[in-house]
Amino acid sequence: MFDLIGVSKSYKIKGVRKNVLDDVSFSFPKDRNVAIMGPNGVGKSTLMRMLAGIEAPDRGRIHRSVQVSWPMGFSGGFNGLMTGLENVRFVARLYGADTEAVIDYVETFAQLGASFRLPIQSYSNGMKSRLALGLSLAVDFDCYLIDEITEVGDRAFRARSKRAFEEKLSRANVVVVSHSASTIRDYCECGVLIRDRSLIYYDAIEDLIGAYEADPQA
Repeated sequence: MFDLIGVSKSYKIKGVRKNVLDDVSFSFPKDRNVAIMGPNGVGKSTLMRMLAGIEAPDRGRIHRSVQVSWPMGFSGGFNGLMTGLENVRFVARLYGADTEAVIDYVETFAQLGASFRLPIQSYSNGMKSRLALGLSLAVDFDCYLIDEITEVGDRAFRARSKRAFEEKLSRANVVVVSHSASTIRDYCECGVLIRDRSLIYYDAIEDLIGAYEADPQA
């Protein structure tokens, strides 16, 4: 699914260089739902963005053997000057999907009304999240990346989102970042703990949760 080969990654915060991963080689198990856990600030979201190809490692490389989504709900790639419709059309073409089918799905799912044809920069955060979630679900992937499952919209919208997401999981795998043990239990079978700039793999999900909860930094 994903092969990390000698991957190192760091970034600067207020002029201070923080190392996230240091020469990590690791293969994510195929055909399994994988959790990523660790204390705040260790680089879980950074790793997720690298798996998606949104960010590149400083050194090393990441090989993907499946078609992988961007992190679900991620709206950072939208062009604010383009309308919701134009952004959706662009992404559908980029991934070789049926453009009109994707547009119809997202327009129905996101329920943005006339705003679907207005520039993204006029959207509230909730509107952008609904558009991003709808677009994530409209395109078929072999593996979906989920960086903290968040509840968007009213109760009816959340229920519809959950049904649509679970339908996708019937034929795809997920990699999930979450602090929630219940979420990890619901969606994942195994996982990795980020600790000391390395990935520690646990084949049993309860072992991963136990190690995470025992970490004094968690």
